[in-house]
Amino acid sequence: QAQLVESGGGLVQAGDSLRLSCVAKGRSFNDNAMAWFRQAPGKGREFVAAITWSGANTMHADSVKGRFTVSRDNAKYTLYLQMNSLKPEDTAVYYCAARKESYMSENYYSYDYWGQGTQVTVSS
Repeated sequence: QAQLVESGGGLVQAGDSLRLSCVAKGRSFNDNAMAWFRQAPGKGREFVAAITWSGANTMHADSVKGRFTVSRDNAKYTLYLQMNSLKPEDTAVYYCAARKESYMSENYYSYDYWGQGTQVTVSS
């Protein structure tokens, strides 16, 4: 059974950095586009970043552009999110997702596989 397992979340101070990882288990997603979403308490799921199957193309939400970077290592079946200059408004549960297509999407409903999420809390 396909699984996406996130790790790397935690409690940090504003201005700090974190790197989230998402490991695929049970099947390979090397042919699939993948993405990061986040959900803060009382809010909907928000797009953060996406990457094509090869990693050649990426896109990032305006709110994280210049601070966050999505990448993948297909040899390790792992998706990453490098988060720098963290702000309190980045506090949320972060989810990785994969879709059946190889091209990216910002729409959460177009993703077919989801991880369980990892909590990121940024204190001011």
